Amino acid sequence: MNILTKVNYTCRVSSVLNKEVKQYGKQFMFDTKEDTSWSSDEGTPQWITLSLDEPQNISGFCFQFQGGFAGHKSEIIMYSSDGAQLHQEPFYPEDINSPQLFQVKDTAREKACSKIKFVFESSTDLFGRIIVYNLQLLS
Repeated sequence: MNILTKVNYTCRVSSVLNKEVKQYGKQFMFDTKEDTSWSSDEGTPQWITLSLDEPQNISGFCFQFQGGFAGHKSEIIMYSSDGAQLHQEPFYPEDINSPQLFQVKDTAREKACSKIKFVFESSTDLFGRIIVYNLQLLS
């Protein structure tokens, strides 16, 4: 189940393509529409941060990138409500359009987190752009 449909959260991103928030803003990662997306500007690293109003146990996450603009070398970092880092691990998305499911390690699933940061150290795009159609946190 997508945690983001049942808890309040805020999202921050590293950049938005040409600062055109109304067309490419972060809100489009969560609207479940197939024709909208968050598009980052050029440069690395790019990142997405989710702050949850209530701590949650995360079992995994799902990204849907646009092929050619996927994260390459990436990592998830999970934090507790007091800001302490609970867990960090790499994940390696494929350069495809299909939704991709990633599981976090079992030890991380037992720790309720309040903040999740996804860091894309590199991209499949030569200019470092990332395009995300959908992002889900799974319980």
